[in-house]
Order: sequence, then structure tokens, then C-alpha cells
Amino acid sequence: MVSALEIKQKAIELGADLVGITDLRRVEGIPTLPQGLLEPYTHAVVIAVAITPDVFEQIRTEPTPLYLHHYLATNTLLDNINLCLQRQIMNEGFHALAIPASQIVDKVNWMGHISHKAMAKAAGLGWQGKSLLLVTPKYGPRVRLATLLTNAPFEPDPLLPNRCGICQECQEACPAAAIKGASWEDHPQTREEALHFTRCVEKVNEDFAKRPEIGKPICGVCISVCPWGKPKK
Repeated sequence: MVSALEIKQKAIELGADLVGITDLRRVEGIPTLPQGLLEPYTHAVVIAVAITPDVFEQIRTEPTPLYLHHYLATNTLLDNINLCLQRQIMNEGFHALAIPASQIVDKVNWMGHISHKAMAKAAGLGWQGKSLLLVTPKYGPRVRLATLLTNAPFEPDPLLPNRCGICQECQEACPAAAIKGASWEDHPQTREEALHFTRCVEKVNEDFAKRPEIGKPICGVCISVCPWGKPKK
């Protein structure tokens, strides 16, 4: 049987920067599309690929075409890694399902099949910051994520505590004034506890996504200012 260590090593060889494993009991009750998505599975492998901090040095109050390219290329890399891991686990006789790195399937509530951020937190890769993005100790929020569901009995990784403290950098920089600056030890009970979510959605959809050089609902401002993982000058 393939081990958790072998899966992690394979992911790193294929281009992942971080890999974590969670027992799905840690995320019991998490919303999924479709409902019941997690039922055949017991564990998840969560992978992260870091986006170079140099891209974010160009971002001040809005996304850039360069960030768009790196965003899309990183999502493609994540999906390719995930499919390779899926094949390896299936070849061992287990179920496995790669969840796309970036696919919105509910454009009313702005949700994918599952929250990769919540899964990554549960897999010990980091914590959910005040922006609700995953913040990792090494790269901060400058990562993209993907999740692989499986029934392989991998050993889960330990959780990390929230380390945002009193920092308000993301709240102060948000061009939509969407981040409330709330704090929590584990995670907020609702998205609205952390964000004026409609402000964020309207900004990325009605402004940034309609710019011809962008064309996608992305931002990156709160990522660019986060002190975690920011290169020292």
C-alpha cells in the first residue's frame, strides 16, 4: 500500500510546495457541491503551489495581467499534480477524486465543490487569516490550493494555530473594504463573520473581471500586503 510519505514525496517531485493530509472527520458538516460529496471518502490530500512573491510586488490596489498569468498557470499545475496523485492512489486499489483547483460551480453563493482553504487548514498547511485566505508559515497566503479526496487510510497531519494576532494589514488594504478584521482561534462560524462578502464579489466581478487585460474575478491586494511569507527587503 502507498504510504502518506510516498504520496507527499510524489507531490513535491511533481511541483507542489506544500502537502498535508486531513481526516475528513475534522471537516464534518462542511458545505459541498454536490451535497454528500465526501461520503465515499475518509481522508484528503491537500496540495499547495506557491506563487512567486515578485508577482505580488507589482500589486498595489488592483490585480495585474502578470498576476493573472501566474494564477492560471498555477491552477493548471495543481490540477496536473492532483491527477497524477489520483492515479497513483487508484492503482493501489483505493478510491480517489481530484477536486479542481479553481472552479466555481455555484455563482450565486460563489462556491466551488469544496473550500480548499478549509481543507488546507484541516490538513495542517496553515490557518485561515482575517481575509479568509489560507496563511502558511513559509509562503503566507501566496499559494494556490487543490484537494484530493480518498478512502486511503493516511495519517493526518497536526493542525497549526492561528497566528494573525492583531495585524490588520489585509483589512486596511482591501480595495472593496470587505475585510472586517475579526479574530478567531480556529475559524469563523460563517463567511459573513469575517467579510462583507458581497463587497468582495462585486469588486472582482463588476470591476476587475470586466477589465480587458484581466477578464477574471481575481484581486490579490490582501495577499500582497500580508507580512507572512513576505520577502525581507
